Amino acid sequence: QVQLVESGGGLVQAGGSLRLSCAASGRTFSSYAMGWFRQAPGKEREFVAVISRTGSVTSSSDSVKGRFTISRDNAKNTVYLQMNSLKPEDTAVYYCAASLMTSRTLTEYTYWGQGTQVTVSS
Repeated sequence: QVQLVESGGGLVQAGGSLRLSCAASGRTFSSYAMGWFRQAPGKEREFVAVISRTGSVTSSSDSVKGRFTISRDNAKNTVYLQMNSLKPEDTAVYYCAASLMTSRTLTEYTYWGQGTQVTVSS
């Protein structure tokens, strides 16, 4: 069992930055690839970024590429999402999730956090 708790969300102006954190419980954090997803009101949850178990492989969606960076610290059982050059369309609830595969597919993820709200004002 893995429990995930996100933090770092908030209200920011367009062009600003935020760093999300996701703290995991348990001693098996390094066994999982970690992903970030987001869900805007009235829309489906969508893939944002993923990082492999060791951090050697990352992938992000085209909509955030060049602006968002995913990283992890296995010693701290934490995954991060650095978000720069934020746009109003980035407004959503952001979720971290754990998977045994380095995947962009939502259904491949077993454990989910409760989400953190990110609001970008224009």
